[in-house]
Amino acid sequence: MKEKSNIVIIGINFYPEDSSTGLYTTQMAKRLAKLHNVEVITGFPYYPEWEIRKEYITKPRYLIEHMENIIIYRYKQFVPQNPSFKNRIIHLLDFTAGSVRNVFKVKKNDLVICVVPFTSSIALGFLLAKLRGAKVWVHIQDFEFDAALESGLAGECKGIKTKVFRGLFWLEKKLFDKADIVSTISYGMLSKLKKKTDTTTYFFPNWIDENFINPEKAKQHELICSDKFTILYSGNIGAKQDWDFLIKVAEHFRNDNSIEFIVVGAGAKKKWLMEKTIHLMNIKHYIPVEYETLPDLLCSADLHILFQKNDVIDTVMPSKILGMMASAVPSIVTGNTESEVAKIFEKSKGGYFFDSHDITGVAESIALLSKDKNLSKEIGNRARTYIIEHFSSSKVLNDFEKKVQEIINA
Repeated sequence: MKEKSNIVIIGINFYPEDSSTGLYTTQMAKRLAKLHNVEVITGFPYYPEWEIRKEYITKPRYLIEHMENIIIYRYKQFVPQNPSFKNRIIHLLDFTAGSVRNVFKVKKNDLVICVVPFTSSIALGFLLAKLRGAKVWVHIQDFEFDAALESGLAGECKGIKTKVFRGLFWLEKKLFDKADIVSTISYGMLSKLKKKTDTTTYFFPNWIDENFINPEKAKQHELICSDKFTILYSGNIGAKQDWDFLIKVAEHFRNDNSIEFIVVGAGAKKKWLMEKTIHLMNIKHYIPVEYETLPDLLCSADLHILFQKNDVIDTVMPSKILGMMASAVPSIVTGNTESEVAKIFEKSKGGYFFDSHDITGVAESIALLSKDKNLSKEIGNRARTYIIEHFSSSKVLNDFEKKVQEIINA
């Protein structure tokens, strides 16, 4: 029998986090563990609430866990209550420095997969690769430096901050250039990546299990009122979304008792959003639902929304888009019309994409869909068909496994 390869994944987000990067890194590890020996170097679960989960608060700073046949090495990183740009830097540095000790716990390694964010995970990966003679795969879920600038999280970039970001981009390029392969999750991000490095690149999109999110199996979720046209946002409530736009849209429909907005999630902007919408009776706020009930929530809505800022083009590819479209429910998304998400909606005809200043277009589309159930059903079915054809978990992960073996054997 052929000896199993040894693969280590380094990334701050992992099980039991069940959204965003943590979800995909966990599913990646489980898939690889069917064929390889897998170890994970990670932090304590904290996202999207930005606080370490209650069941982990009393656990020691360094913790070893086993999940199925995966070994998990955790470090209890600093988690800021106010995740400002400065506090996120401290958060990043603490995880990186604290995880060095866990790197030395790995005794065998053929391939280390470094998940970005954080970019500093790559430095940990190179340390491990040097110790154990491994190949290095960098997988980018988010160009964190670009996103910090474009979303406004870092504030105005001038003076000393300009020099700091120049240095960060220089470091990013150096790390990418040293890797054996660098992957990312959208074609737009792949184009950006090719401008940053000459290292071999690979398109490794996030995926969806169409059997998990399946409208034919879904039940009516308790948060969704069936006698109203329910517009749902489910996901992280952070700085990348345009919450002022949501408030304006909700205000437009404040006197329409047949339409309600539901915001399900947690994140750095949740408290702010709840305070800003306290005067609006047509918006309800809820904490994240259990992952097992997510399909019921997504499939019970009448319309999904995602309002992005106009200046974020190819630094991020929101994974929540996959679940929204797989639910066979139409979506309205705003953002830059040159973005990859805009192209996906253009190709799929599975929803509407508007410039992030087009309040009128969004309001008119909501009004149209709220009155035309047949149109909503037609658009939703097109969305699900497109997502299954292009982002099915079986296809994406089968191709990934082949590439992993190719890199290990190279």
